[in-house]
Amino acid sequence: MSEQHSYPTALGASTRDTITLLGHDLARDVMGTVGFGELAFWLATQRRPTSGETRVFEAVLAALADHGFTPTAIVTRLTYLSAPDSVQGALAAGLLGGGSRFLGVTEDTGRFLHAVLDGLDELPTDDAGWDEVALRTVAAQREQHRFVPGLGHHVHKDGDPRTPRLLQIAREEGVFGPHLALFEAIGRVHEQVLGRRLPLNGAGVCGAALADLGLPLELLRGFALLARTAGLIGQLAEELRRPVANEVFLSVDLHNRSVPPEPYEP
Repeated sequence: MSEQHSYPTALGASTRDTITLLGHDLARDVMGTVGFGELAFWLATQRRPTSGETRVFEAVLAALADHGFTPTAIVTRLTYLSAPDSVQGALAAGLLGGGSRFLGVTEDTGRFLHAVLDGLDELPTDDAGWDEVALRTVAAQREQHRFVPGLGHHVHKDGDPRTPRLLQIAREEGVFGPHLALFEAIGRVHEQVLGRRLPLNGAGVCGAALADLGLPLELLRGFALLARTAGLIGQLAEELRRPVANEVFLSVDLHNRSVPPEPYEP
């Protein structure tokens, strides 16, 4: 007799009569009782979040859901124009554009802050201590000709409205941790090093907040993509009501101009 393999999981499992999720009966204990944001956190950590953690986590999801006609939204609409029979393809196209310039900043910032904190012998206990760490951090980045993730925004040059709000919510819920403390300090002191004032952007503060919640650093971009999925569904819903994808396509197609080929030179 062949050996029976076992594949343990604490997530979803089904029998003929029941579905179990995270050790609970899905139909009886989860559906209609647990909100989607709370469930997403629970699935990732396999521990049920507190109400404060849920509020911060869902604030992050709201902050990252949609930013208008970004490349991710445009490509979703254009893919749907090309293949209206493939909603999944349109959504996937938009999600695949979540990289270092859009959405990836959330993960980049969380990882960056965590690396700095990991290198400290002990955490500061007041703003002056955090400012000292932040000054060293920004100076080191400048010396290496590297950007500080989460610093600067191409639109909200005078301040990203999401940043102070998320800092406020984290404080209200008692989950304002070292990642947010360091990020906030960078916002206070970077001008002393860079010679100009830049805003702390919303994607960056979301990364700091997610890291403070103890979520896996490797999955921070995944949570940004989770949020953006809702936004892309909204983009498709609006495309159905007020289509613009064909106009975007034609605006490029009808205004292209032929130029001589330029051979590639490495």
